[in-house]
Amino acid sequence: MSKYAFTRSRRLLNSSDFQPVFDNAPFRASHKYFLILARPSNTDTSRLGLVIAKKNIKLAVDRNRVKRLVRECFRQLTADDIAVDAVFLTRRGLGEMDNADFTKQLQQQWQRVLKKARKAQITPES
Repeated sequence: MSKYAFTRSRRLLNSSDFQPVFDNAPFRASHKYFLILARPSNTDTSRLGLVIAKKNIKLAVDRNRVKRLVRECFRQLTADDIAVDAVFLTRRGLGEMDNADFTKQLQQQWQRVLKKARKAQITPES
């Protein structure tokens, strides 16, 4: 199995996994159509949780497309040097974005989150 595979251990699965990220997310990246919340992980791997609301993206095909693109981007960008627990939340209008624009914006926002996490790891707070 590749170190970049998106296995069960790389996912936030239940509310006890999600809640610490919602309660204390020092790393955030906001976009008009989505929000990424992240915090340092208690494990040695980065984990991802998805909150894709039917209220914000009406069609199941669009929700599944967004989930697939987010997972793939997360899988490619997360490295072993920094471990974060991240939650991706959708906002209205995301379903209308095309794949190329969405992927570009998503990569930029993931880079922002990982840059903040690296900076916090290098200079730990007292």
